[in-house]
Amino acid sequence: MVRQHTSNLSSGHMAVSLTAPSAAAGDMENQAEREEKTRLINQVLELQHTLEDLSARVDAVKEENLKLKSENQVLGQYIENLMSASSVFQTTDTKNKRK
Repeated sequence: MVRQHTSNLSSGHMAVSLTAPSAAAGDMENQAEREEKTRLINQVLELQHTLEDLSARVDAVKEENLKLKSENQVLGQYIENLMSASSVFQTTDTKNKRK
């Protein structure tokens, strides 16, 4: 019978440990297989958590990008309004000024 033990890692993620109640000397190969399975399970769990963290970060960056695009549009419109209201940026008729 194989028992499954879980423990918390310092990162807050769970680790899995598979152990047999009594491992005989002839079970060294089975013990090595269990240790390899345990290592692979823990690696998969850690990769899943990393993927979740990266997905959350991508979502946050997308949201920030949309916010900044909106702010840029507002600022662009504001600058256009200032330029159109200012006589410095108005097009001048050079024919009338030469007279």
